[in-house]
Amino acid sequence: MRQLWQRSNVSPAEQTKTKPPGARRRGDGAGLRKRQREIIDAAAEIFYRKGYSETSVQDVADAVGILKGSLYYYIDSKEDLLFQMLLEVHEDAKSVVTETTALDIPPLDRLRVYIQHHVEYNARNLAKIAVYYHDFGLLTPERRLAIVGQRNFYEDFVKGLITEAQQSGDVDPSVDPRLISNAIFGVANWLYTWYKPGGSASPEYLGKLYAELIVEGVMGRNMPKPPPSSAPAKRRRRS
Repeated sequence: MRQLWQRSNVSPAEQTKTKPPGARRRGDGAGLRKRQREIIDAAAEIFYRKGYSETSVQDVADAVGILKGSLYYYIDSKEDLLFQMLLEVHEDAKSVVTETTALDIPPLDRLRVYIQHHVEYNARNLAKIAVYYHDFGLLTPERRLAIVGQRNFYEDFVKGLITEAQQSGDVDPSVDPRLISNAIFGVANWLYTWYKPGGSASPEYLGKLYAELIVEGVMGRNMPKPPPSSAPAKRRRRS
């Protein structure tokens, strides 16, 4: 890739695989970053509307008003554009984690804040979120692995908040934090399948609604007890 974008969190090994020998970063700065955002936003809308497979690099170039050859100043292929888009979604989400972590409030209050901002972001970026879940599997295996690594970061963050709340006595300690985390992201991330902007439910309202529904549910005193483990018991060694 001719241009590794500034907010990419890819490891040095991944950068080596996506950046050809001799490539140089050119024209770094606010203007370049703004143009990169414009390209990502335009591509997201087209991928969302036409589908990634049906979209050409020419479509993206036309949408941002530049020649196709000029677009290759920023990317080396259409897949590069998809990859950078998904990385940017994660980078935006990571800023929410950073802000939430800095709050000196109980774990369930931090969870409430995180869910609220996470849902607001999803509601404001429906095209990117839809492309993320529809087209993530079209990346090469190495790039899919890089995205999965990013995804684990947020899941671990939420599991950590649930564990803290269990330790403080606010959440049933018998429930697996991983299951709660999966349920939270399942609810919050599915928003893109039904939400239509411009209606009575604003992103801010949805964020608060989801946060209260989820946190109140997590605090519920009628949590079902997990079934006994079905794992076979280890055999004792004979003396």
